Amino acid sequence: MWETIIVNPFTNALLFIYKLIGGNFGIAIILFTILIRVITHPLMASQIKGSTKMQELQGSKEWQDIQKKYKDDKEKLSQEQMKLYKEMGINPLGSCLPTLIQFPIIIGLYQSIISALAATPIELLNLSKHVYPGFINISSLIAINKQFLWLNLAKPDIIQIPYLPFGLPILAIIVVATTYLQSKLMTPPSTNPNDQGAAMGKAMNLYMPFFMGYLALTLASGLALYFVVSNIIGIIQYAAMGKIDIRNLLPGGKKLAAKR
Repeated sequence: MWETIIVNPFTNALLFIYKLIGGNFGIAIILFTILIRVITHPLMASQIKGSTKMQELQGSKEWQDIQKKYKDDKEKLSQEQMKLYKEMGINPLGSCLPTLIQFPIIIGLYQSIISALAATPIELLNLSKHVYPGFINISSLIAINKQFLWLNLAKPDIIQIPYLPFGLPILAIIVVATTYLQSKLMTPPSTNPNDQGAAMGKAMNLYMPFFMGYLALTLASGLALYFVVSNIIGIIQYAAMGKIDIRNLLPGGKKLAAKR
């Protein structure tokens, strides 16, 4: 079921784009990332809408009064919270659904990249199981070009710098930077000091870039390329919707934005 729904479509899409553009797997990953972002844009728009409504709820006097009134009755507080969610049309999972959807995409894309970059007879045999019959002639793809810029897309990215005793994971560093930048720009300011959602969001903004960087450091650089392109496109999409506030990147910028 997993291969039918995720891995096979991803593998065929990557190989089709690769063949269509004349044999550049790095460009194929970039175009595939753009395609995924376009398809999931409604989810991103829903996430932004849900986050905005959630922020309005956390900053409302009505919700703060309820928190004070039922601070010792967690069950009643939860009931009143759900009632407010219904009144304001808030889906509690709406703001995190796109993030959850990203994980199967990441896993499926990693498996697709490794599968598509087949080199040995056994790997080619395994690849043939994922390609739709009559869709792509596998023999015409042998051997897929794994090089893109300085990267071997089938291996983690480590660049050996002259006079340094260790290599630098350039792409992993870019993944950490763009993930952090995206999370900072896309997280709305909180006006409620007791906002638990904002506290959780702040914690995620801290550890998620390093988690993504770890994946980029240890897995195929083709996946890291997907992370970077996806982050950049996400920032562009968010900017196009007029939601970015550059002050979020400045010390104290969140407080200034929250006073708007």
